[in-house]
Amino acid sequence: MGKKSFWDRVSPVYDLFETAYNRKVFTGTGAAVAQMIAPSDKVLECACGTGAISTYIAEKCSRLTATDYSAGMLKQAAKKCRRYSNVRFCTADITDLKYRDGSFDKAVAGNVIHLLPEPQKALQELERVVKPGGKIIIPTYINMSKGTGKLAVKALALIGADFRRQFDMKSYKRFFADMGYKNVEYRIVEGRMPCAVAVITKK
Repeated sequence: MGKKSFWDRVSPVYDLFETAYNRKVFTGTGAAVAQMIAPSDKVLECACGTGAISTYIAEKCSRLTATDYSAGMLKQAAKKCRRYSNVRFCTADITDLKYRDGSFDKAVAGNVIHLLPEPQKALQELERVVKPGGKIIIPTYINMSKGTGKLAVKALALIGADFRRQFDMKSYKRFFADMGYKNVEYRIVEGRMPCAVAVITKK
């Protein structure tokens, strides 16, 4: 599940780094995800981090359950979302979710797939907790095609981030195909380090 101590350590300054390096994408990703959220939706967000996407979802949905493995990240997210009464924050392991089958209309997992040693377990859990016809929304930075992206990843790795894989658009699509997902839709949030938003509709 990555290094919890690292994410706790960087949580107070994470937004500053993202805003300075990749502001357009950092804010644009939440807006892109929110376009797929309906007012009646009950949404699960895994790896919510500091709540960058959570704030956009909360404005649109009926109820948001925002989870993360890092207590430090959850603390920052709770501060950011304190004006919303429809958000609940919980510690959770994305590969072992404690929710019933079909509990949510949408599930969101932003910028976490590349950190997981067994991402297939996370995808299986996200699919399990979403209702038939619901959507699994997975935004992930794509950085292999840009030199600045590689430098940012190297810098984060040096201070303790544990990246299991990196993607460009081609390898991101192949990743989902290899996991057995054939009808995935993709949206791109352009910027210094773009974000590819994969959207899976559960049958």
